[in-house]
Amino acid sequence: MVRKLKFHEQKLLKQVDFLNWEVTDHNLHELRVLRRYRLQRREDYTRYNQLSRAVRELARRLRDLPERDPFRVRSSAALLDKLYALGLVPTRGSLELCDFVTASSFCRRRLPTVLLKLRMAQHLQAAVAFVEQGHVRVGPDVVTDPAFLVTRSMEDFVTWVDSSKIKRHVLDYRPRTEPKAPALVIGMVLSKLVRN
Repeated sequence: MVRKLKFHEQKLLKQVDFLNWEVTDHNLHELRVLRRYRLQRREDYTRYNQLSRAVRELARRLRDLPERDPFRVRSSAALLDKLYALGLVPTRGSLELCDFVTASSFCRRRLPTVLLKLRMAQHLQAAVAFVEQGHVRVGPDVVTDPAFLVTRSMEDFVTWVDSSKIKRHVLDYRPRTEPKAPALVIGMVLSKLVRN
């Protein structure tokens, strides 16, 4: 008979799944990606890995079909359109681009990473904090999940929440740093010329 586990042993073993135990050499790469993109759950990385593997497998199967096959042409176009809309491939060029879809491609489309790309945050840790604290909205909806994937079309609608203190600080700082509008400068010059 096995003894009952102590409290701290139960807590440690809660993270381990003995049924689906995987011994892989990709553990270092996985940890690097988890740290680089500040993924809080390993399950997200696993899901992104499965999705990217499915995309690569689908592209490989489509490439195995004859080039003139109408199903291949339709399916390839649909797959590339979907991947381009998600922001996982840079162009709608060819099926070879699908080979470069990885878990990191999905991580680059997460909301904190997009905030960093849009220069709304200085580093990824701050971007994750902004999202979790509810300072960011996508369209009309406030998003508090850092795992939210932002598509290309939604990228333009990523803004601060109206009641956010950060938005107020940005608006206070912006008028001091931006130069005066050209129309305003031209109007001031014209008014001085009219007086003389």
